[in-house]
Amino acid sequence: MEQTDLYPLKFEPIYQYRIWGGRRLANLLKKPLPGHELIGEAWILSDRDDHPSKVTNGKLKGQTINQLLANSPDQLLGKFAHYYKKFPLLLKFLDCQKVLSVQVHPSDQLTEYIPEGEHGKTEAWVVLETGSESIIYAGLKSGTTETKLRKSLEKHKVADDLASFKPKAGDCVLIKAGAVHTLGDVVVFEIQENSDVTFRLYDWDRIDEKTGKPRDLQVEKAIACIDFSQTEIGPVKPVIEDDGPQLRERIFDNEHFKLWRLTGSVPFMVGKEATPRVLVCIEGKGELESHNDLYTLGKGEVMLIPAVSGECPFVPKGKVVLLEIALPGDFKL
Repeated sequence: MEQTDLYPLKFEPIYQYRIWGGRRLANLLKKPLPGHELIGEAWILSDRDDHPSKVTNGKLKGQTINQLLANSPDQLLGKFAHYYKKFPLLLKFLDCQKVLSVQVHPSDQLTEYIPEGEHGKTEAWVVLETGSESIIYAGLKSGTTETKLRKSLEKHKVADDLASFKPKAGDCVLIKAGAVHTLGDVVVFEIQENSDVTFRLYDWDRIDEKTGKPRDLQVEKAIACIDFSQTEIGPVKPVIEDDGPQLRERIFDNEHFKLWRLTGSVPFMVGKEATPRVLVCIEGKGELESHNDLYTLGKGEVMLIPAVSGECPFVPKGKVVLLEIALPGDFKL
């Protein structure tokens, strides 16, 4: 592929059927939902081999994120050009109409449970919409042991051992690798390591209507990956870095990703010199200015600001709420 100068890039969402999904993502994304299927996930920035994100704007329309990384690593990643072979994060919207399976993801250190080429999986959620039965299970109840958990599994009463709370829109929850978790009747934005390693501990004894069978469980692997010290997980408390006229809140700050929530109705700066950043619009719309060109960004859309664009002004059209995301290591260099 002949190299083309990079610019702020938008990507097409990739819809995924899920047994627990619904149709609420139609209210968030412009791309129509397929058929009448239960759509549980929209992958809005993915560098997975089976589902690579494709550019929707400009001269590079149709190119995948992996092709961009291979062809223009310096422009895209800047000082990370020789560090990442794949984009290290996977970004999604989830419509959890029904509760997901009770599950756990391994940490990066548990290599015996991670397939070759994969990673562990720490993830986090920003709650966008709730329903009458909204619930988040995050971590075990204090004092839960492996023996107690196994007895609950035998009795089909795993929920008795899970810490839970009723979320509200705007809540933000960090699920570290090893934490038992699930959620239901919510729409969330999810940020995670670029991994698809999930072990189901329990699936509420339900049948997949497509197959007529229960979904597979991986109980022994799940239990082996549980960090029993992760208990009673609740919403994180945002750190306010700027409170006017634009509100800038630092929500997540760990070795896997960093995320801010930006709220405002007057122009403000986004991005960072010589490093890539990602914007996700969860409310309103506006325009990003880069090298004297304007790039629109609306509700439900994602934009990758390449390193070559650096810091850029964002001009809201009314009130806007953006999530700005930094890659692992960005904030340490």
